Amino acid sequence: MKKFRVGILGATGVVGQRFIQLLEGHPQFEIAALAASDRSQGKTYAEACKWRLPGDMPGHVKEVVVQSPAPPLDCDLVFSSLPTDIATDAETQFALAGYPVISNSSSHRMGADIPLLIPEVNPGHVALIDTQRKNRGYDRGFIVTNPNCSAIAVVMALAPLHAEFGITSCVVTTMQALSGAGYPGVASLDATDNVIPFIGGEEEKIEAETLKLLGQLGQGIIDNAKMSVSAQCNRVNVTDGHLASIRVKLSQSASLDQVKETLSSFRAVPQELKLHSAPIRPVIVRDEVDRPQPRLDRDAENGMSVTVGRIMPDNVLDFRFVALGHNTIRGAAGAAILNAELLVARGYLNHA
Repeated sequence: MKKFRVGILGATGVVGQRFIQLLEGHPQFEIAALAASDRSQGKTYAEACKWRLPGDMPGHVKEVVVQSPAPPLDCDLVFSSLPTDIATDAETQFALAGYPVISNSSSHRMGADIPLLIPEVNPGHVALIDTQRKNRGYDRGFIVTNPNCSAIAVVMALAPLHAEFGITSCVVTTMQALSGAGYPGVASLDATDNVIPFIGGEEEKIEAETLKLLGQLGQGIIDNAKMSVSAQCNRVNVTDGHLASIRVKLSQSASLDQVKETLSSFRAVPQELKLHSAPIRPVIVRDEVDRPQPRLDRDAENGMSVTVGRIMPDNVLDFRFVALGHNTIRGAAGAAILNAELLVARGYLNHA
């Protein structure tokens, strides 16, 4: 099968590097173009990028010359990990120029005609692409986004319960890894021996994105889920892996065993289609009293699964549990790549 040629916007950043790492050897996509900020343009990727992931920089990108994150790029689609202030305009320009944009940036997530996707949760929302093209005058181009890195872990755990029992309210407290702040991120003297109980904009993203993700697609618009969500976010001294303590109030009564079974048996469209990046078990339930832990569980199923543990009845709401996701894989680059695989399966990606 002829591979899709992809461009990566924001290629030198932490998430851009994850894209490059995860796309190595991918059966459907191959890297054709890399783009980044002014200081990197005109240099080879090896000259422009200090590789910060485990293992060596893939050899096939070392001599690729970094370009401006603006059309034209010689590729069929683009993955974007641009900073929000740049992504807003740049992603729009690519879509107008006919490029499908699969974005990890937050700029367009809450647009009424922009699909905010988790393929296991709301694959039907891809149909918003048709509305978006009509509304915005796009031809071949469009924008699809993946959620906030913590929202993905939270919603992956909520979705099976909401589908089976309904959820009326949810309280979330996150403990988020340092890599979520990018590089250089949080200063070492701020992070060491410390927990920072504030991450700008993060609580609002989790609260709003959860409702959109669990909502229903109507006539070209998402009807948000009818539940209340309250989030508090903390930065902790962990390299990778966002942990969320979650409490839920269900619409219907459920036993502890039913809750565990609903989570552990969860399978969805990516598993049915056997998409390349889809984990066999999207939600892994652990019964140990002290799991999940970032260091032990963040890489489950190549970092694409969400691990849930400490499931028990709650004295205030109905149930409480802890969910963990790898923030730069399932929460970022891996999520966008899985979205792209779904778009191929649904016929929204075509070769130029």
